[in-house]
Amino acid sequence: MTSAASFQRFAGFCAVMAGASGFAYAVSFLVISQNDARMGAMLSGFFLAAGGLYTSAVWALLYERLQPAGGGFALWMLLLPLAGEFGVQPILASLKHQALPQEVVESVFRDRFAAWHGVASVLYVIQSVLGLLLVWLQGRDPH
Repeated sequence: MTSAASFQRFAGFCAVMAGASGFAYAVSFLVISQNDARMGAMLSGFFLAAGGLYTSAVWALLYERLQPAGGGFALWMLLLPLAGEFGVQPILASLKHQALPQEVVESVFRDRFAAWHGVASVLYVIQSVLGLLLVWLQGRDPH
């Protein structure tokens, strides 16, 4: 098996694990936090971060596949989730932690949390548009 095929299998496994992390995030956010807010917040943050790390392998594979068609756009699409994972996510986690025992949306950190959540949303929208652009560009590439 070539190293490219090995990485594709690894990225596929990571995609499945990202899905599992997303499910675990939903359970911790919707179910566990109802009984224990601190535990729910802690687990939600953990599963959200784990999902981000798992998807980094998927984004690397997408970059590899889409780079010939999109060049810099593909690199930008790869870097945006890293900015979210290592830039925005720690800020959101810190604000949640500082707000305890209250929910962050009920605390004095509400406005800052909402602003940073908005930044994360904008990064996601840009990333999604870049993904669509790259798929379109790849379809136009004669190679």
